[in-house]
Formats: sequence, structure tokens, C-alpha cells
Amino acid sequence: MARQRNLAASLGAWSARHRRTALFGWLFAVIALTVLGGLVGQKSLTEADYGTGESGRAARLLVDAGIKTPAPEMVLVHSDGLTADDPAFKKAVTDAIAAVDGTRLAQNIGDPYRTGAVSQDRHDALIQFAVKGDPDTAADRIQPVVDALAKADDAHADVTLGQYGAASGLKGINDSLGEDFTRAEFTAVPVALGILLVVFGALVAAVLPLVLAITACVAAMGLLALSSQLVPVDSMTSSVLLLMGLAVGVDYCLFYIRREREERAAGRDKESALRIAAATSGRSVLISGLTVAVAMAGMFLSGLTVFEGFAVATIEVVLIAVLGSMTVLPAVMAMLGDRIDAGRIPGLRRRTRVRAAGQKPGRLLGAVLKAPAVFAVVGIAALLALASPALSMKTEKLGFDQLLPADNVTAQTAKRIEKVFPGAPAPAQIVFETDDIGSAAATAAIADFKKQALASGHVKNPVEVTVHKDENIAVINAPLAGDGRGATSVRALERLRDEIIPATLEKDGAARAPVGGDLAFSTDYNDQLKSSIVPVFAFVMGISFLLMLLCFRSPVIAITSILLNLLSVAAAYGVMTAVFQKGWGDGLVGTTAVGAVESWMPLFVFVVLFGLSMDYHVFVVSRIREAHDSGAGNRSAVAHGIRSTAGVVTSAGLIMVAVFAVFGTLSMQDFKQLGVGLAVAVLLDATLVRAVLLPAVMVLLGRSNWWLPGWLTWLPQLSHGEEEPAPTPAQRSAPQRSGPAQNEHTLAGR
Repeated sequence: MARQRNLAASLGAWSARHRRTALFGWLFAVIALTVLGGLVGQKSLTEADYGTGESGRAARLLVDAGIKTPAPEMVLVHSDGLTADDPAFKKAVTDAIAAVDGTRLAQNIGDPYRTGAVSQDRHDALIQFAVKGDPDTAADRIQPVVDALAKADDAHADVTLGQYGAASGLKGINDSLGEDFTRAEFTAVPVALGILLVVFGALVAAVLPLVLAITACVAAMGLLALSSQLVPVDSMTSSVLLLMGLAVGVDYCLFYIRREREERAAGRDKESALRIAAATSGRSVLISGLTVAVAMAGMFLSGLTVFEGFAVATIEVVLIAVLGSMTVLPAVMAMLGDRIDAGRIPGLRRRTRVRAAGQKPGRLLGAVLKAPAVFAVVGIAALLALASPALSMKTEKLGFDQLLPADNVTAQTAKRIEKVFPGAPAPAQIVFETDDIGSAAATAAIADFKKQALASGHVKNPVEVTVHKDENIAVINAPLAGDGRGATSVRALERLRDEIIPATLEKDGAARAPVGGDLAFSTDYNDQLKSSIVPVFAFVMGISFLLMLLCFRSPVIAITSILLNLLSVAAAYGVMTAVFQKGWGDGLVGTTAVGAVESWMPLFVFVVLFGLSMDYHVFVVSRIREAHDSGAGNRSAVAHGIRSTAGVVTSAGLIMVAVFAVFGTLSMQDFKQLGVGLAVAVLLDATLVRAVLLPAVMVLLGRSNWWLPGWLTWLPQLSHGEEEPAPTPAQRSAPQRSGPAQNEHTLAGR
């Protein structure tokens, strides 16, 4: 059967011949996308866009009616020594109200002595108010209130004033996001550069992958701004884009450059080495990139807008990185030639070791090849042990106080309010719509609801009702029993939805009263995520299977790749659960366990890891297939493939782990969970899975690895081998005394 033309080889050859066109075309595209993206700006998701289920319908009712609920805020007045009856405490409450009112940014300021918002022990009082104007911009305008309260707080030595609410909480998150994003940028890049300097031992070779990855991220940011006009994105999407762009952009270049340097060290001329790198590593990059992009597309099946934004951003940056690796990278490498090794770093020059297929494997690989069954059992058992905590994983839409660091003043205030005034920080919000909201029947229904809700014990005072007569809508804020997020509050929400509201507000069949609020949103969000797990997992695994089948013409390899990736994902789930839910070793990553994993994290981590794991799998198995197609036996082909890719896979994995680990050091809880989960999974995948489990399993399977059913022989036979005559054995085995790749080395022989 004729082999199909290698697209990666064709693009690499064209770029090498048209170097200036490829280089300046890339630069023009990056600049154009950046300028166009800056002109239109990035469109963000609105609060209603996030919703799903009943809480989503409640938010949509308000949006359709043009009602914007003012951002709620609270001021906690607390004293350890004074009570609410002491004059000094009352003076602090009065001054706090005056400070808030003096900013002219607040409305509906509630005096706790009138609203009854005083704690049972009389050491706390809660001042509630709303921020005037558009709630979507309240976080940007809340600073004068924060400053006024800080000044009032300084005037009272025995009383503390703490602020928390939708605006101040969001401001705290935005401030932390900005600081974290800046820290990630200024930390991840130097760390990656340091690793690349060690890998290549030369400044030019180390800088080139970083420059391409950064320009890919810049171009993707501009493209994201354009695509966000159709698919609005979450504020965290840019950070996710940077995370993925740096990781895959550097790795793809690393695969390409290392293969070209390897071929030069083996005696190839410059043109042949670059052509082989394009046909082999370039092809692996193309397949890996497409696999990652397709895996990310699975997020569209989640039914949640935030995942749609994540999918668009990651697909864009991955495809741009792939395009750059296949076009501008070979163009620049053709321009540089052996000057890519310019700027040698003293102390990092190492003799090149070009491995031949028949060479003796290193100690670890040799042991795996001798006892594959033992290593397979031990490796699988280790991953299952790491995955075991995930059996009790609890997912939750984390609140502001959980996302912010534990020592954050706003987070501490929120936790105190939850403890002293259960349900106050996050009341249920019922959107009551009827034909005539001002009618006696509607008024009686609201009164009946308040009576039954309070009598049930599932709702606590103060129950606030805001009537919008023109829109025939009443918004009812009802604090739930419990802390606003625990089992008690969940039961209260269920009773509210299933019993109290149907018996009161919805007694008239024409009326609607969907329940929103933070807990309702989190519950509906989790329900939607749970319902989307099966279709998303099935889509990602199904498409990955088809891509692997098409790539290697082997259903056995396709199934093996999926099972190994699932083990990596399960281990990541277990570590995340152990650290962030159970608190095992949480101090090691600079955090305090919040008792749950962020609700969107498992699905996102699965999709990302499944895609990224294919990078290493495709790269390693492609080299195994090369050796097999050249006539090597299964065991020899496996040994050669693992041995020849050990260095680059270890280096690429180390870079990904470093980039992800940087995000694990940031202050925001969701960044920490994402960074730690991805870093652990990639570390396991690049070491235990690829260096131990993969060779053990492939040796055990023997010739079955390359079995293809007769009814699948129509699959195209894609080229896995070199497009040049192989170097002589002397060229392959002779160490290079000097030349372009003296820092090349593998870790397999160690």
C-alpha cells in the first residue's frame, strides 16, 4: 500500500525553502491578530451567562426583564470585649453606616438594630447595603467604600469593621488574579528558560522555543478577543491560555529541535537533518496538536458557557503553536543552521550519545524489559494507590472566601459572617414572576411564603422583598439555614424548591418562582457537570482512539494509550482530593484545604491531561514504530523507542511540570488546584507511565501491538520512518567529538 504524503514534512520543506516568507508571515500574523484583538476587546461572560438549570432560568428572567439586582454588600461590626448594647459598640455601628452613606455609592443601608441582624452573643452586628449602579461594574467602584470603612475602623480600637459582598469579594479576586497572572508571567518564563539552557547547553537553542511559545500566546490572545465576540469568556480564560500555550509551545519546539540535533550528530547534512525532523517529530507534533485540540472540543458538550470559552482558548493556542512549530520554526532553523548552538554555556557541554537500535538499554529499562509483568503490576498498583482518595472526591463551586487565600481579610470576614449569621453571605434568591405583581393575590402569596419558609426552619431572617411593578417581578432574598453551602443549606434549598415554593408562590399555575443564589447556582452547576461527564469522557476517548488508530494502524496501541492516560488522570484526581479536600500535605503547596475540589476542575483536568498525555505517547510510540517498520523485533523496537526519546520526553515533561507548578504556587485556590493537579499528572505520565508502564505493557503484548483486523486494512499507511537513507552503523554509534549537538544526551542509559 502506498504511503500517504507527510503534511508536516511538506510544510517543513516549504518553510525551509521560503524562510523569509515563513518568518515575516508569522510576525505579520502575530501583530495583526494582536492589533485587531486590542481594537475589539475581549468580551466577558455576564452573570446570567454562567447559569444553568433553575438558577440559570432565574438569572435569565431578570436579564430579559432588564432588572439588574444591585450588588449586595455587608459590614461586620465585631468586638471581643464589647457587646451590641455598649455605647462604644453602637457608636462604631453609627460611624460605619455614616462612612458607607458618605461615599454616595450605597443604597438601602440597613441598621442592624432595626433589622435584627445582631448575633446571639451580642458581639457581632451586620450592616447590609447595596451598591448603586450597574452590578457588573460594582467591583470597579467599591474602593471608596473600602477606604471609608478602613478610616472608620482605625477610629475604634475595641471594635473591628470588616467588609464582604459581591463587589468587595470580586474585587479581591480580581486583585489576586492580576497579581497571580503577573507573577506567573515573570516566573514561568525564566524557569522554562533555565530548563532549556540545561537541555541544550546553548543560549540560542534555549531561547528559540520560548520566543515561539510566547508569540503563539500573544497571537492566541488577539484571536481570543475576536472569537469572544461570538463565545464570551471567563476572566480566568487568559490564564488558562497562557498556561497551555507555554507548555505545548515549548514542548513542540523541543521535540523538533532535539530530533534535528540528533540527526546532525548522527552525521546527516543540515538539509537532510531538518527534513527528517519535519517528517518525524514534525508529524508527531501535528498529530499531538490535533489530538489536544479535539480533546478540548469535548468541553463543548458540557453545556456550560465557561467551558466553551476554555475550549476555544485552548484550541486556538494549541493550533497556533502547532502551526508555528511546522512553519516558522523550520524556517528559522534553516536560517541558523549549526549556529543554533551559538552561546554555549560553560559547564553544560556534553558529548553526544547517538543510540543505535541494537545497543544495550540502561539499567531501569533493562530491568523493565527483563521483568515486564512485575513492573506493570507495580506501576499500575502505584497509580491506583495515588488515585484511591478520589473515590471520596467532593466537588463544589467555591465561594469568594474559599478562592481567596486564608489570610485574606475579606475571606476572613466572610467566614466570620457565615459562622455568626448563617446563610447571610449567600441567601437564596427567588425570582417571583406573575401576571400582576401588585395584586392582592401576589401580595398574599409572598406573605404566605415568608410565613411558611420561616416556620419551616429552613429559612432565616431577614427575608428581603424587592418588587418591580413594571416588570411584574418580585425578587426575594431568603437566607438559608446552615452556613450557606453545607448539607443543612442544601436540604433547605431542596425543601424550598420542592415544597415551600410550589405551595405558596407557585400555587397559581401561571406564576413562576425559580430559585437562584450562590448555593442554587453551585448545585445546578454541579448537576450539569455530572450529567455531562459521560458524553464528554466518551467523546474525548472515542476521538482519541480513532486518531491513534489512524496514526498507528493498531487498535491495541489505541486502547493501550487510552488506558494509560486514564491511570494518569485518576492519579491526578487522587492527589487533588488528598491535598485540597482532605488536607494531606496542603501546607507543602502553601494553602489550607477548603474541603472540596473546585466543581469544574475534574472535567477540565481530564480533558487537558488526556490531550497533553498524547504528546508523549505519540512521540514515543512513533519512534517505536519507526524501529519496527525498519525490521526490528517488538522488544528491540520498544527498547530503541524508549531509549531514543527518554531525554526529550524527560526534558519536555520537566518543562510542563515547571510551568504548571508555577501556577500551583499562586494565591488563588483554583490556580493551586489546577497547577498541582496538572503538574503531578504530567510528572507521572512522563516518568512512571512512559518509562515503565508503556514499555512493560508493549513487551507483554508482543506482536499483538501491531495487529490490524482485516476489515481495517483500508486505513491509510502513514509514514513513520525517515525519508533519507539511514546513516551507517559507524555514523550511528560513533560519538561526535565536536559539532552541532554536543549537549544532546539521553537519560535512558543512566
